[in-house]
Amino acid sequence: MSDTFEEQFAPLLKEVFTAQAQEQLRQGADGLALAHSYAEQGKPDFALAFLLLAGIPDDEKREVLAQAYEQRARFSEEKARQFDRQFHRSFPLIKLEAQKDRRLARAIRSGQVESSVDIPPDK
Repeated sequence: MSDTFEEQFAPLLKEVFTAQAQEQLRQGADGLALAHSYAEQGKPDFALAFLLLAGIPDDEKREVLAQAYEQRARFSEEKARQFDRQFHRSFPLIKLEAQKDRRLARAIRSGQVESSVDIPPDK
């Protein structure tokens, strides 16, 4: 794993997320706390913006980002179950996105995410 967290993930993040994170930090926000909060909300793009600005080790950043993708997968699966009940039919594309998020979380933890990987945007 020769690439740093920033080298791997900074090119994948849209500028709007970085600008918002920088603005919140200028206003005195706790960036690491916000990264964790966004991870708990299943919002990996927002978590990533704060992680790129955080002064913590790369392995901790990878863990928080992976948690964000896993949480988004859990939320997606729950949404699919709700839609299944509400509309009495299956929603396989939502379940497929959840599977992709889980795979991406595993890849992030192992450091195997390449900068050419297309990280799906927050939903």
